[in-house]
Amino acid sequence: MNVKKVTGAVSALALALGATAATADVLFWSTQAKPVEEAQAMREQVLAGAGGIDYQPNDGGPWLTRLNAELQAGSGSIGVLGALHGDFSAMDPADLVDLDGLGASASATFNNLAMLGTDSMQYIPWMQASYIMAASKEALPYLPEGADIDALTYDQLIEWAGNIKTATGEAKFGFPAGPKGLKHRFFQGYLYPSYTDGVVRTFASDSAVTAWEKMRELWAVTNPASTNFSFLQEQLLSGDAWIAFDHTSRLAGAFNERPDDFVAFPAPAGPTGRGFMPVIAGVAIPRTAPDMDAAKALVQHMLKPETQIATLRATNFFPVVDVALPGDLPPAVQAAGNAVAKMSGSADANPGLLPAGLGSLGGEFSQLYTETFERIVLGGQDIRMVLDEHKVRLQAIMNDSGAPCWAPDAASDGPCPVE
Repeated sequence: MNVKKVTGAVSALALALGATAATADVLFWSTQAKPVEEAQAMREQVLAGAGGIDYQPNDGGPWLTRLNAELQAGSGSIGVLGALHGDFSAMDPADLVDLDGLGASASATFNNLAMLGTDSMQYIPWMQASYIMAASKEALPYLPEGADIDALTYDQLIEWAGNIKTATGEAKFGFPAGPKGLKHRFFQGYLYPSYTDGVVRTFASDSAVTAWEKMRELWAVTNPASTNFSFLQEQLLSGDAWIAFDHTSRLAGAFNERPDDFVAFPAPAGPTGRGFMPVIAGVAIPRTAPDMDAAKALVQHMLKPETQIATLRATNFFPVVDVALPGDLPPAVQAAGNAVAKMSGSADANPGLLPAGLGSLGGEFSQLYTETFERIVLGGQDIRMVLDEHKVRLQAIMNDSGAPCWAPDAASDGPCPVE
């Protein structure tokens, strides 16, 4: 008999009956690490030394339904919440316990996001994933003079790719512009935050015009076959790309197959910072937690270096604290983990968070950025004309979804405005 399932069932029954007494376990109610093998690794490896923890992962709908029921009842059995930043940002901070003094991530930027607009930590960053840059070591001799690969600017990246094109006669920058490529995330989380310090409010701004001009410059030194590239590990291994941008999981094959041939490094910076799109998961305590001391102890456990490493092994999400990665991790995890840590911990870090609150319009939102790229960069159309036309469509998406702004855009009351 599965003890965890029984415990969860009893907890659910107790809630249904209105019981308020604490159970022996701290109920860890999470939207993360849901696959069976990940959940089992969480229980057996990540939480093994934390005492009696009942780890219960769920889809977002059931997770929110039970949480809201307990909050409305004024009592419940959930001790600790695990969820993405977007889940917490949609909550009333008053429903979460202030966690000042329990720990923090190594990224001041992440810690500021975790305050949810208040003066206190409303959740503690727990783990992260992201998109990074990768390069063949063949490309390194062509770096611009004085350039630091861990602190590149977009101008230096363009110059680097241009140096390679001049020397070899081939454009060797690889971009995921294929049908299944994640190009929209580059524009939403990297280019726009780096040049406009926003993604929705600033969509049609003068700084956005500059951003698309810079994208045209980058495309001029990009392998034109990039319109067929979707998983850049393939092009790194074939030599069609010497420099590439992609999600860590889509670069992993290159590092695992030929770990000595490639390097991973942070995304470049623009005038308004080093834009990057982190997937941030955090842990929080609802105000209705039955045992505050036990819940706080679990939150602190999640930030221990050994717990962060165990979480990485269990989920492939990277640590948020400074920790030396053990040598027995797969090469791709080692390389990407170091790059992600440098990127999120950089002084000019400017995260462009995953879109939140769009509901069924999320696909249309991303398609708008893809079409903007296709018209401006691939089609050579006038930048101002395209942005002004698409601005109207973007505002309609925001109005229809009701989604408020997310970082780095300034907060909004109601739908995020396209200024």
